[in-house]
Amino acid sequence: MPRPTPSARPDGWTLLAAWGPCGFSPVAPGTVGTLGAVPLAWAVARLEPLAAWAFLLAFFALAVHAATRAAGWWRVVDAPGIVIDEVLGYLVTVAFLPFTWQVALAGFVLFRVFDILKPWPISRIDRWKTGAGVVLDDVAAGLFAWAGLKLLLHYVPGLFA
Repeated sequence: MPRPTPSARPDGWTLLAAWGPCGFSPVAPGTVGTLGAVPLAWAVARLEPLAAWAFLLAFFALAVHAATRAAGWWRVVDAPGIVIDEVLGYLVTVAFLPFTWQVALAGFVLFRVFDILKPWPISRIDRWKTGAGVVLDDVAAGLFAWAGLKLLLHYVPGLFA
């Protein structure tokens, strides 16, 4: 899909939706955005569970609003440069799990696989062309990846030692 070329400078909402420079990567902005989420995931992992839940819910609302506003700038609802959904999807992937480099890496790979392949019902959610739909398909991919990580942690614990 060709990248739209807006004429105006991006506003703050667009920069947030792009997760700073990540969404402006000329190659694989979704993957770069996911990589850009790792430091935030590390910080969220240090929160108490209730605070982490509150953060994730607030970030969801922020992501939907930012994606909606940025879609206007890019003139495409699910523009490649909108990567705040990948950020939230990765946060969901590693939420409430021990944050080690092994978990971070396995979560990164699993999330990208589910986000790219979009198995059902993720593919169904991906058809909702709204700010909420843009974010929710990545939340769903994050939930699938989280479940995969939980299974790996349970059945292959030596992989994460």
